[in-house]
Amino acid sequence: MPERIEVDTVIVGAGLAGLTAARDLVAAGRDVVVLEARDRVGGRTLNHALSDGTVVEVGGQWIGPTQLRMAKLVADLGLETFATYGEGEHVLRFGTSLARYRGAIPRISPVVLADMGQAQARFDRLAQRVPLEAPWAADRAEAWDSQTFATWIRRNVRTAKGRALFDLFAEGVFAAEPGDFSLLHALFYTHSGGGIDMLAGTRGGAQQDRFVGGSQLVALGLAEQLGDRVRLGAPVRRIDHRDAGVTVLADGILATGRDVVVAVPPTLAARMLYEPALPGYRDQLTQRVPAGSVIKCNVVYDAPFWRDDGLTGQATGDRGPVKVTFDNSPPSGTPGVLLGFLEGEHARRLNRFAPAERREAVIGSLVDYFGPQARSPIEYVELDWSEEEWTRGCYGAHFPTGVWTQYGPALRASIGHIHWAGAETATVWNGYMDGAVQSGERAAAEILNP
Repeated sequence: MPERIEVDTVIVGAGLAGLTAARDLVAAGRDVVVLEARDRVGGRTLNHALSDGTVVEVGGQWIGPTQLRMAKLVADLGLETFATYGEGEHVLRFGTSLARYRGAIPRISPVVLADMGQAQARFDRLAQRVPLEAPWAADRAEAWDSQTFATWIRRNVRTAKGRALFDLFAEGVFAAEPGDFSLLHALFYTHSGGGIDMLAGTRGGAQQDRFVGGSQLVALGLAEQLGDRVRLGAPVRRIDHRDAGVTVLADGILATGRDVVVAVPPTLAARMLYEPALPGYRDQLTQRVPAGSVIKCNVVYDAPFWRDDGLTGQATGDRGPVKVTFDNSPPSGTPGVLLGFLEGEHARRLNRFAPAERREAVIGSLVDYFGPQARSPIEYVELDWSEEEWTRGCYGAHFPTGVWTQYGPALRASIGHIHWAGAETATVWNGYMDGAVQSGERAAAEILNP
């Protein structure tokens, strides 16, 4: 017989969204239980200890200067951050051409820079016209939602290298190809995160700082405050929702309450059974919102040799399979860790490789960027988020053509006593840790102020 639990609110998912909602409800005097499918908290944040005990993140890891909710959590939990390493020159590789540069502007043709500048300015202006609370209400929503981001790039970026750089932005930020999602989604997401420079940037941007001890410490700290209200190893299978309240069936647990907060990605929310069935409008939405594709690879060396060569460890290129790298070493600088991302099409293709073949492909890209010293790591750690049973992809979900304008209002709208949370439902920093926190606060507020 399952354990029976009676509370005011049942929360599905112990990522940052679910834990935040639980924190706010408990602070208001409500009884809650948080049901988490995994044997850990943190959702898409996950620390990993290397063989020497050094912690690296295999999930979300950065905090930027405008992510105020996460900054407050860091302060409240007594955690510390440190700057992403950025001393020296970055690397840009187009084909077989390798360039080193400082600052935000690479050493490429003035024609390409001018092309990129005009296209980015135009794109950022359009993004500002998308209402964050209702992207489907933008003045040109239907026109923007009927074309892909790739279509816009082809029509508005004149040079081949300029188009390649926009493709890199799409892959690096959305973990998807620019043809996978609509222009409206690209504009909304960019507005939500503060513009292209903010989303793509390190110093002054979304990748500015890291967490001492790893980003999962935020979720672990919240869970510690909640104590035994958090129940692990309890995947939710069914939610019965009636006028009188909800009954939530998880493995080994039957929880009843007035409300339920479903704080998991849309694709996972769709895999639970609801009784009565959800309205078709909501279910059709979740059928159309896929997760991104990313494999995150930490490649470990005795020391950060690239620093001795005057490099930051930040590299990007158009060949792949690794198109973006960062220095992911701990604050002490030892061991040296290069972080490489397989994203979009490259993640999907290499997902089918044997692990040893995939490792060799990743290291081969690092050799292209940083030279032969990159060929001999002492440790290699990767996580393919599409293989994670209780995630099925990262960084977040993306909206293909037609979805925002036809189904957008269903994303956050509660259904009776069911409330939706998760980074995909955020209006500011959608898809990021800060957005997850915002969504948890909103869901709790809906319950406290019906």
